[in-house]
Amino acid sequence: MGEEVGRSGQGRGHRSHDIVLFGATGFVGSLTAEYLARHAPAGCRWALAGRDPGKLERLRERLAAQYPGCADVPLLRADAADPAAVRELAASTRVLATTVGPYVLYGKELVAACAEEGTDYVDLTGEPEFVDRTYVEHDARARETGARLVHACGFDCIPADLGTYFTVQQLPEDAALRVDGFVRSNAFFSGGTLASALTAMGRGPQALAAARARRLHEPRLPGRRVRGPLGAPRYSRETGTWAMPLPSLDPQIVSRSAAALERYGPDFRYRHYASVKHLPVAVGATVAVGATAALAQLPPARRWLMGRWEPGQGPDAERRARSWFTLRFVGEGGGRRVFTEVSGGDPGYGETAKMLAESALCLAYDALPQRAGQLTTAVAMGDALLERLQKTGIRFRVASVH
Repeated sequence: MGEEVGRSGQGRGHRSHDIVLFGATGFVGSLTAEYLARHAPAGCRWALAGRDPGKLERLRERLAAQYPGCADVPLLRADAADPAAVRELAASTRVLATTVGPYVLYGKELVAACAEEGTDYVDLTGEPEFVDRTYVEHDARARETGARLVHACGFDCIPADLGTYFTVQQLPEDAALRVDGFVRSNAFFSGGTLASALTAMGRGPQALAAARARRLHEPRLPGRRVRGPLGAPRYSRETGTWAMPLPSLDPQIVSRSAAALERYGPDFRYRHYASVKHLPVAVGATVAVGATAALAQLPPARRWLMGRWEPGQGPDAERRARSWFTLRFVGEGGGRRVFTEVSGGDPGYGETAKMLAESALCLAYDALPQRAGQLTTAVAMGDALLERLQKTGIRFRVASVH
């Protein structure tokens, strides 16, 4: 996945913007814009982009009321379905960050434009189908142009990816390694998140076809083995909770980091679980998710479910302030066992906006490995992004070593 290349840049140093935020007026987009307004370094040339000039203007006014320097932030109009417009958008910036999902419906033209223009790209997708299609269709071209296409730069999947990366660093080199991740959170979701999840659930056949196509294109891994099995429900003595397997994008992203980085050892396995204290809650949640997935197969039912919470809506500031997440890891290998943890505040929105913005800033400004193509956060940014997130208050810590 990706490879080390010389970065031609295709005139990247002469572009009008360092970072463009596309989908800036959506729920998580506006939170990301607020984060950039507070934390973008002096001299950062960033811009807001979307399809509605009126909404962009109102967002800029809200930002400028608190951060006067934002009064001059450029506004760029583009529709995700307009190839010419998104190509122009990609050509104008060094890094393009997008919050516009479901990505399988609205992300295709944007990522294609970035691959063609040699523009670094970050998104918040948790959709395996979209990631697989991007690899098949655009990885090779991105490696030619020097573009870094980095998906899942939010709660999907930075805590799992960088948390595993951090855990592996605490284990011996050149040993078979096993890492299990256990997620807990009290957070709520937005309409956009619901729409993306339901869209993905309703596209089972397409997702399977995309995964098969990817396997045909991916190179073999000679001399090493990497796995990300689903696992089975069980009681976890390590965490004192019931561990329910999570069929999310996270294990796939972690596995791709492991395949690209030899530090993960000759034989690596990662499993990803929801960590639930009480068995009845675990069973109830499993039944609810299964029922939702079944309903999502029926277009009328899927539209009805999406209508319960419109895109652009989400938990208010008070609810987000009470939200938190922890992702605990148990890592084993080479005669050593470590317990690590990644934790933070509201995962889906506050921390996700922070992760997306810091990923874009990291690509724009930090000294990083000379790699291109479709990359994970660990492969593209690794230690640099880990350090950035730690400075923002997201905690990566070693709990114990045995």
